[in-house]
Amino acid sequence: MGKRSAVKETSSRSRTPLIVGIIVVGVLALVIGSTLFSRGDDADASGGSSTVGPIPITRAAVQFPASVVDGVVVAGSTAKPAKGKAAPHVLDLYEDAQCPACQALESRGGARLAQAVANGTLKIRYHLLNMLDQRSQPAGYSTLGGNAMMCGAENGIFPDLHVSLYTAQPDEGGTGWTVDQVVDLGKRLGARPGFEACVRNGAHAKEVAANFAAASHDPKLVRQGQNGFGTPTMVLDGTLLQPGDMRLDKLVPASS
Repeated sequence: MGKRSAVKETSSRSRTPLIVGIIVVGVLALVIGSTLFSRGDDADASGGSSTVGPIPITRAAVQFPASVVDGVVVAGSTAKPAKGKAAPHVLDLYEDAQCPACQALESRGGARLAQAVANGTLKIRYHLLNMLDQRSQPAGYSTLGGNAMMCGAENGIFPDLHVSLYTAQPDEGGTGWTVDQVVDLGKRLGARPGFEACVRNGAHAKEVAANFAAASHDPKLVRQGQNGFGTPTMVLDGTLLQPGDMRLDKLVPASS
């Protein structure tokens, strides 16, 4: 792969990843399948992308509110539905900033999920993990990325930061982005002043680690055909989505 542009700014609507040898049944159901699934014991991938220079900005397809509640990024309104209005569906999404399959989910279905959050159909609870901390050079990018996303939720830039970090995801086994680069990205995205200190101090690093510890020991999060927990894992309205499950695709239809 060639070097990424240092100043390129794009929309997440236009990103179309190439995944060889996969028949697409449902865009979101596809990423639940075992072919696009990362585990902590997966082999390292060879590096190839560049982490030199500023992290490129990729704008989210649509903006939505986000906050941090008990160590989880909650995307969508935290208020109770108005009288007579149905509560939104809830998607618990377990992901790692270094996870290639999580990048594929964001690239293929992120805009649809964001639109569903923005229009009140869906509330997403992002459980950010550090499962792949040892898959970067130096180790620790999963924690840095997860912490930064939580800091972004507290400082008004979560949608754009989330998309940008996945679009410019470092190669698994390669050199990760640095604290300085992530802080610089947040500033260019318009983060509130608290973002820098939050990232530099690792304000949510312990929560990122705790999220992984809890998820990896929860047998209810192990999908059929898997020997252990992996990412991305999705739980819709309390039910684990299994490979090929089309419920999320039906709930979040593609634009016509």
